[in-house]
Amino acid sequence: MNDVTQVEPPRLETLHPSPAWLASHREPVLDPDRAIIDPHHHFSHHWGGYGLRDLLDDTGAGHRIEATVYVQCGWTYRETGPELLRPLGETEAVVALAEQARAQYAPTRVAAGIVGYADLRIGRAIEPVLHAQIEAGQGRFRGVRVAASRHPSFQHGVLGRPPEGLYAEPAFREGVRCLGALGLTFDAWIYHPQIPDVVELAHAAPDTTIVLDHVGGILGVGDYAGRRDAAFAEWRASIGALAACPNVVVKIGGYGTRVFGYDHLAQAEAPSSERLAQDWRPSVETVVELFGASRCMFESNFPVDRASASYATVWNAFKRLAAHASDAEKDALFRGTAQRIYRLDV
Repeated sequence: MNDVTQVEPPRLETLHPSPAWLASHREPVLDPDRAIIDPHHHFSHHWGGYGLRDLLDDTGAGHRIEATVYVQCGWTYRETGPELLRPLGETEAVVALAEQARAQYAPTRVAAGIVGYADLRIGRAIEPVLHAQIEAGQGRFRGVRVAASRHPSFQHGVLGRPPEGLYAEPAFREGVRCLGALGLTFDAWIYHPQIPDVVELAHAAPDTTIVLDHVGGILGVGDYAGRRDAAFAEWRASIGALAACPNVVVKIGGYGTRVFGYDHLAQAEAPSSERLAQDWRPSVETVVELFGASRCMFESNFPVDRASASYATVWNAFKRLAAHASDAEKDALFRGTAQRIYRLDV
């Protein structure tokens, strides 16, 4: 029998903006009194590093960020003990930073919610791990994210490459159903050709709230490089079926992730919020139209989205994109949806 060695596709470089580039464009904060919950950020040694001081500098840059939700990225797992329990180290580290921020009387409630990791591939056997995560979260643990983001033409991300067809595995779906039974959410991170996988998962776990991260990862790299219109058309053709699933909500953001293919860092100066709003408008208007504001929430995705612009500029772009929404719709997009979905006492 011949041995066949599978050739892995090339890995995309992760881009890190310099402080000088981020500071090269400054603009006044728009609508500074609007209350915001940032439902998606990380702490990490990746992406140039991002700690509590970095987050507080960003949330204190002029927008009224009432609270944040931390989302897993494989940071500070336990180095010993049972493999299934090692991701609890991330939850424990985030709780410690959240308590540190509270002790400093930070105006933003840091990590009011935590979305951690659990290996849902073991099905119902994951329940003790979920209970352990809830205990480790000390009242902050709200859900699990397991990425299935995979494409044959490239690799990307700080975690290991997920297996093909992950969301279709029967045991994995059983694990997602366990989340719903415990009142926990499931965050899905995929690329746009995989949206049908999330549709099927939503049908298989109708009692679990599924959060689609980063508007479904509209690709602009690999074999989609230079084909933004084609990628958008594919995404638009499939996102409607997902919007028809009542248990799915969507995060609007993540555009600075390398896979979207934007080249803002190639410019000498960071872009304005007007430029970002122009780039992002087609997908933002589409998801708000299909899902409704009550099932959408703006997210910073920092520090990854520093590749777009500064924190203040990114939120200005979102405010420009929501300029014609009603007050109720703005409240949902910037605060209410995140508060409801992640059950935040803010």
